[in-house]
Amino acid sequence: MTRARVLSVVAVAAAVIGTLVLASPRVHEPNSPPTVVAPHAAAPAEPQVALTPEEVGARVTPSVVALVSDSGLIETAGTGIVLTSDGVVLTNHHVIDGALDITAVSLGNGARYVADVLGYDSSRDIAVLQLQGARDLTPAMIAEDSTPRIGDPVIAVGNTHGAGLPLTVSGFVTDIGQNITARSSTDGSLNQLDEMIEVDVPVRPGDSGGPLVDATTAVIGINTAGNADVDPSKPAPSEPRSYAVPIATAMTIVDQIRAGRTSATVHIGDTPLLGIRIRDHVQGAEVLWVSIDTPADDVGIEIGDVITSFAGIPIRSSADLDELMIARHPGDTVEVRWFGEGGQQHAKTIVLEKGPPR
Repeated sequence: MTRARVLSVVAVAAAVIGTLVLASPRVHEPNSPPTVVAPHAAAPAEPQVALTPEEVGARVTPSVVALVSDSGLIETAGTGIVLTSDGVVLTNHHVIDGALDITAVSLGNGARYVADVLGYDSSRDIAVLQLQGARDLTPAMIAEDSTPRIGDPVIAVGNTHGAGLPLTVSGFVTDIGQNITARSSTDGSLNQLDEMIEVDVPVRPGDSGGPLVDATTAVIGINTAGNADVDPSKPAPSEPRSYAVPIATAMTIVDQIRAGRTSATVHIGDTPLLGIRIRDHVQGAEVLWVSIDTPADDVGIEIGDVITSFAGIPIRSSADLDELMIARHPGDTVEVRWFGEGGQQHAKTIVLEKGPPR
């Protein structure tokens, strides 16, 4: 049963310094023809042998990458799940939010890659990456029946605290269909996430985007948020509680992105930059901040101005402008209309530049 819940959970990417080093505890960085046989009664299925968390981790790790996103001011560590042998990777949007550069290290072969953003849906905290030059990677096994049941055993695998080493923690599904408000551990921003899987696993910073797997090592979710303390020097809470995006939800977004279909929440390709921060205004979207040498700054948009039209479409709220920007790409030309604090009207044509994913 779906229940709304506002919790003090953290979107678990980790802020780190330097480059990623796998051996370091810190992130500083001959076909034969088919045989025809007569049908016969099926033999009884052999019972599955229970795997230890360590055995599960060893089987899942080759399909995991450790990620580092560099915004120019801070580096954020996270985890990614390999979907294809040529390097399509699934992770959380908040892991790559604001990144100017993204690097990945395969926990299977130790190779380092530059990652490009294929697309993302920030509202569901999902992003899809392409590792440049990747080949012969081991794709994760995606659960066919991805609906977990309360009490099912699960194991989370991740780049905990950005250590560049795969760590596993085990537990059980404690609820499904949970609606939560997650706070980013890097910038404090909030995001409403719906229909999440709840587990009693201490997912920690750096685990974001990693696989939540069942007893067969099939991925059933994407580790996204938890109440484990972001300070590794403090003890974990007595009742750990973490949340994962169901894999069926994530794969629907992955398929849309790989097909190149944009929508109200899904952006494809490089992110366009206007250069402002905004909030709701009774007449449109009020400008709170203008970045220097951006398209908005170049045409004279200032703090306190209110944007009323974008590409000929009326703007009635900040959400209107955000949604229109999702469908745009660097190099697009749009007309923007706004009025200043004195009420004077302005209209300028702007060429959007390339910016970090938002």
